[in-house]
Amino acid sequence: MKDLRSASEEEMVEIALSAGEKKFRGRQLFQWVHTKRVRDFDEMTNLPAGFRAELRKEYIVSGATVLEKQISGKKDTAKYLFALPDGNVVESVWMKYHHGNSVCISSQVGCRMGCTFCASTLTGLERSLTAGEMLSQVYEIQRETGERVSNVIVMGMGEPLDNYENLVRFIRLLSDERGLCISQRSITVSTCGLVDRIRDLMQEHFQITLAISLHAPNDEIRKKTMPVANRYSIEEIFAVCRDYFQETGRRITFEYSMIRGVNDGEEQAEELAERCRGIPCHINLIPLNEVRERSCQRSSDREISRFRAVLERHKINVTVRREMGSDIDAACGQLRKRYLDQGQN
Repeated sequence: MKDLRSASEEEMVEIALSAGEKKFRGRQLFQWVHTKRVRDFDEMTNLPAGFRAELRKEYIVSGATVLEKQISGKKDTAKYLFALPDGNVVESVWMKYHHGNSVCISSQVGCRMGCTFCASTLTGLERSLTAGEMLSQVYEIQRETGERVSNVIVMGMGEPLDNYENLVRFIRLLSDERGLCISQRSITVSTCGLVDRIRDLMQEHFQITLAISLHAPNDEIRKKTMPVANRYSIEEIFAVCRDYFQETGRRITFEYSMIRGVNDGEEQAEELAERCRGIPCHINLIPLNEVRERSCQRSSDREISRFRAVLERHKINVTVRREMGSDIDAACGQLRKRYLDQGQN
């Protein structure tokens, strides 16, 4: 069965025409799926019964069913575990800020990148999500909270650029003015640094924010924590970031998880500042959310402050990510891993 929620309005018009219907039926179908966001063909009451019957033969409207929800003590963060139609499960996070509500979604079931500080990679990659399954996480959280989502971050389970075609389709649908109409400038895509795909992405001419999961200032450290560093050097990553800015005009964000005794020394901060010289960028220092199955430990607040101070001396735009949801399973993959472990017991 094909995922109707992954289809654009133009594609739905073609679906209607192929079923012998008028073009406007395709536009009505798009409104049901992406504006009213329903999943049941029976609810699409202004579509002819015969057309709905034909749709049922070939299509489903993908969705995400809440299996579990954890709410932080401060009520500003909620972690969702969603069940997909095939029984796989993924995670999403809702975060409430003064400037609006952000949702961090998954792009794959699991991950094959193998980063040593991340829970998402513990079970490997099951499969990639369709664009509709990615959208469903946003739609369901907005429905469940009753509040509009204003920012979307593709930084949950999975490597987004390892699911490139579905990611591009997702961005187009999410920002479609006929759908949820979230500005591309309010969409962030995080990648561990698949250089070839970054070059593909810059040719899409999106106005999204590109975030690079860097986590080290050099190849030696990066190879210890991120296997992708054996394929793409840090020189290649910074080169493509320069090209990305030249092509799109969009500032790069570098994500840097602070791991005690690995990448958090003042020497590493100096090296990182030198790397970033001449690149319009922002560095987001992330206090590590420790994973039980991993040996990596969070840097102390003092170590993080020293690291930040070095970058600021070099006039680097830097922030320390506000810790949200530390009292729940907020690290990528933790909630899913616990759910899978319970199912095996």
